[in-house]
Amino acid sequence: MNSEEVKEYVVDFQKKELPPMIKRELKVPDTSKIITIIGPRRTGKTFFLMQKMLNLLEAGVKKNSILYLNFEDPRLTGISFKEMREIIKIHWQAYPESIKERLHLFVDEPQNIENWETAVRSLHDEGFHIFLSGSSSRLLSSEIATSLRGRTLTYTLLPFSFREFLKMKSSAPETERLGSKEKAALRSQLDEYLEFGGFPEVIKEKERETKIKIISEYLDLIVYKDLVERYHIKNTQIIKWLIKSLIASFSKELSVHKIYLTLKSQGIKLSKNTLYTYASMLQDVLFLWLLTPFNRSIRKKDFSINKAYLADNGFSNLAEHSKNKGRKMENATFLELKRRQKSTEAISYWKTPQGDEVDFVLLEKTKAKQLIQVCCELSEPDIKEREARALIKASKELKCKNLLIITDEKEGEEELAWFGTKRKIIFKPLWKWLLE
Repeated sequence: MNSEEVKEYVVDFQKKELPPMIKRELKVPDTSKIITIIGPRRTGKTFFLMQKMLNLLEAGVKKNSILYLNFEDPRLTGISFKEMREIIKIHWQAYPESIKERLHLFVDEPQNIENWETAVRSLHDEGFHIFLSGSSSRLLSSEIATSLRGRTLTYTLLPFSFREFLKMKSSAPETERLGSKEKAALRSQLDEYLEFGGFPEVIKEKERETKIKIISEYLDLIVYKDLVERYHIKNTQIIKWLIKSLIASFSKELSVHKIYLTLKSQGIKLSKNTLYTYASMLQDVLFLWLLTPFNRSIRKKDFSINKAYLADNGFSNLAEHSKNKGRKMENATFLELKRRQKSTEAISYWKTPQGDEVDFVLLEKTKAKQLIQVCCELSEPDIKEREARALIKASKELKCKNLLIITDEKEGEEELAWFGTKRKIIFKPLWKWLLE
């Protein structure tokens, strides 16, 4: 460790002002536990750490009681886990008045330090207030829980919500007082959000081609950094092909068996178990989620067909598929449900052997508390009847009367019936639901 370079790094951070930033909505508690922030690449995890630093400053904490360690900074490369404590001593020597105060330690990319967990556990046990964040491929929530042994609470930071998107565009409206022009502008912004998603860098860009190029580069990072390097995958063409198949299937049921048969018909030899493993890896690095159907039987869940949802709508631009606004609405709804999800809640979907389907079942432990359909086009009577019929059937089976259809435009509530069973169904435009 070069002590002079480390001291320069420490002093530079103290003198540098925190950058302006959009305040993120992710809530983390004031706790003695280590707080770990994970999430897809390029979602702003480092900026979130800085937001927490700013919150401390606003609460009266002096900046010299905050130490930020970014282990991707060249001045901190090659440091061992034992030397993390030496960095703290260097900080105390430079700012001796901070010795009497509790030190708030923010660690970015700790996985670049071998055996970092040992140092973090030790520092936490001594009373340091610690925040962690790092690359999703090398700081998996399951591994964090194991390596930090009950000392941490882990939170997932997703790309910008629609509310955050509007703040970045400097156009957060008063939704209760929207004129026709404001509503038209809001719907236009929603269309942009549905198409290109919520990655901060993408939102900043104006040109369509530039947005897509950035999203494509993010995908390359996921393929080569998160998958190939971490899992030592040799056949990158197969993983790229699988990712494009998954993107093309977003907001739809995904059959790994069908993908296997397609590969087999093209003369590509790959076992179904390998495909399942690759899909699991993509979930680990938070590229997508595979949503299981509601079933009280755990055994049946294991053999069920899942629905695929992307970590950001922008990825939908990278594979050939129909320009289906309904599927983009459904993916955006899923991501918002993930943002709002509490630790005691789960998200599932419901489907009958006859094909009736409810997009989302929100569960409080094992009890359904809300059923949600997402439908872009309700003007056709048969479409409205189909969506309502599935909701009423699920309502009856799951004993849940909180029924919602998220729409493109329709708003209000109606009492609808199916074979003598009546239910009140609320209709709400997506933009309004996203801004709740």
